[in-house]
This record gives sequence, structure tokens and C-alpha cells, in this order.
Amino acid sequence: MVNTAGQVIRCRAAVAWEAGKPLVIEEVEVAPPQAMEVRVKILFTSLCHTDVYFWEAKGQKPLFPRIFGHEAGGIVESVGEGVTDLRPGDHVLPVFTGECKECRHCKSEESNMCDLLRINTDRGVMLNDGKSRFSIKGQPIYHFVGTSTFSEYTVTHVGSLAKINPAAPLDKVCILSCGISTGLGATLNVAKPKKGSTVAVFGLGAVGLAAAEGARIAGASRIIGVDLISKRFEEAKKFGVTEFVNPKEHEKPVQEVIAEMTDGGVDRSVECTGSINAMVSAFECVHDGWGVAVLVGVPNKDDAFKTHPMNLLNERTLKGTFFGNYKPRSDLPSVVEKYMNKELELEKFITHEVPFAEINKAFEYMLKGEGLRCIIRMDA
Repeated sequence: MVNTAGQVIRCRAAVAWEAGKPLVIEEVEVAPPQAMEVRVKILFTSLCHTDVYFWEAKGQKPLFPRIFGHEAGGIVESVGEGVTDLRPGDHVLPVFTGECKECRHCKSEESNMCDLLRINTDRGVMLNDGKSRFSIKGQPIYHFVGTSTFSEYTVTHVGSLAKINPAAPLDKVCILSCGISTGLGATLNVAKPKKGSTVAVFGLGAVGLAAAEGARIAGASRIIGVDLISKRFEEAKKFGVTEFVNPKEHEKPVQEVIAEMTDGGVDRSVECTGSINAMVSAFECVHDGWGVAVLVGVPNKDDAFKTHPMNLLNERTLKGTFFGNYKPRSDLPSVVEKYMNKELELEKFITHEVPFAEINKAFEYMLKGEGLRCIIRMDA
């Protein structure tokens, strides 16, 4: 293998030149990593809805040209000064939110919201010097959420990489670096359903199905899927969903429907849609006395949550979560082991695969609502 440490690497990247326009495969120059940075050879990446949302640039500050991508698996090519816990050859998952291990959040057992490396969708440059490590003929190309995995090589902060078991297949575990872990952790780490309990999951996209998978792993006796698209129920059965409710098919609010089905409400609910109505329903459908509702979906900026305070006084609990409460560097290796031990099934989330040259197909699948996760092979 040619030693490229300390040198600029020329490689292919899928560049978004402007909002909503197809990505263009370009030759980019990737600078070597600086202090506390790591350069990673990306082998597999996947498309997440967040990439599409920022590529469309609806409702947020557009920043172009940019290299998107944040669900991926790769191998460390070289490390910058001060990096001690990663070395060339290590297998890693880049993560959109990091873990510096030094701030109050990282030192707290209860939080995974690092002060230094928390997700920042507006920043298109590296923390170290405020510059990009990507360029085309001298023109800087912006980064995305500190990962930019739609490139054969990328540079990230060391705190945004989880070192994992080298035996784990990167074309499967790469999907653990965002949506699947978010849903899984929302159930296992935050809702914490007991064996035999009832769980309602709002939204049966990839994140919601991962939340259902978490309920299945926890041993829930009934998992009620709630979605506006009835054809999603068939697929959801693979993830442990036992019953399905489409709010459009009922005269009364869906929380009342669920309360009737479950003798007063479910033990736990997980909301994965971002719809404010679903959030209110998810909270109001849990049983008084012990019910816990967990919000995962990201609302619109002007949304406000409205419920009667008696719902809280009657001992229902409302919680929120970010990335399933997983600390990326500390916790993701053990989620990968869940897959390796066959406790967690990842194959059923992967519905498509395309070569890197056809990355725009992955966008088409997602825009049409087809499939869950599309793996993009960087070597093809």
C-alpha cells in the first residue's frame, strides 16, 4: 500500500454545487489531517434523510458547494498531531455528533451532547483553523456535519469517529452511524420498556423501525405502529410491529384509539416523525401513573408543544433524546457487537445498493419514499 500520510490525496467525491441539483462526481484534493484530526478512507456510505433535507436547502441557510454524507464506514488512512487512540488501519464509523471526552456533557453519565462536537449544520469548515480540507483547483468545498462521507477520503475531528471491531462488515454496520442507532437507542436507552410491556411507535421510516427493533429486543409484548401510510405495516412486521394504526382511518384522535386498544394507554411510546401532532399524540397515548413518551423527530422551528398540565401531573413522563443517548466513541462499539452477536438485525434495513458513480439514484429512491437504506459502494 502506498503511504500517503502527510500528502494531499486526489480522489473522487460527489459534490453538491447547488441546492436540489444532482450531485457531480468530481476529482477533489483532500488535505492531510491537522491536530486532533483524522483522514479516513470511506468504503461504504449510506443516504440519510438529513442529507436530503440540507441538499434541498429548505428552511435553513444554504451552504454550497458542499460534500454531504454522514452515515458511513471506513478505515483510518492517517492521523494528525495529538491523536493517540486511533492509528492507520483502524476501522471506524464517522458520526455527525462527536464526543471530545473532556467537556461537562461528555463527563456526565446522563448526556451525549458534547459541547465541542455537537451537531452543527451551518459550519462547513474544520474547528482547528476554520478552513476546509477539500478543494477543487484551489476552490474550497465545504464540509457537512463534520463528516462529509460522499468522498473516497474525508477528514474529521478524532472525536467524531467510533473505533469498531475490524471483523464487523462495514457495508452493514455503516448504517449504525446515524438513524438506526437513533431509533434503537431512543427505545433501549431512554424509553426502557420492560419485558412484556406495550410500546407505540409513531412513524415507520428507518428511525421508527429501529425504535420498534429496540422494543422487540427489549421483549415488548405488543408493538403498535402508527403511520399515515398503511402499506408500511407489512414491512414493519419484520421489525416486531404487531399492530398498526393509521390516524386517517379514525374519527377520534389517535391517542384515544390507542388508549382503547390498551386498556388506558401504552407503557412506552417513541415518536419518530417530527410532526407536532404526532408528538402530542405520542405523549397523550401513554398510560397514567407510569407511561413514558420519548420524542425523537425534529420539529419545524416555529412548532410549539401543547398539552394539558394534568397529563404530566397524572404521572406521565415526557422525554427527548438526541442520537438515542449514545455517546459515539464510548457506546457505538457495543452496538456493533449487538449486531455481531446476532441480537440486532441490520440486513432488513438495507433495501438498495448502488455504486458511487450512481449516487444520485440513492437520492431518487429516498425522494420517492422507496426503501429504507441505500448503501453506496465507494469502490464502484
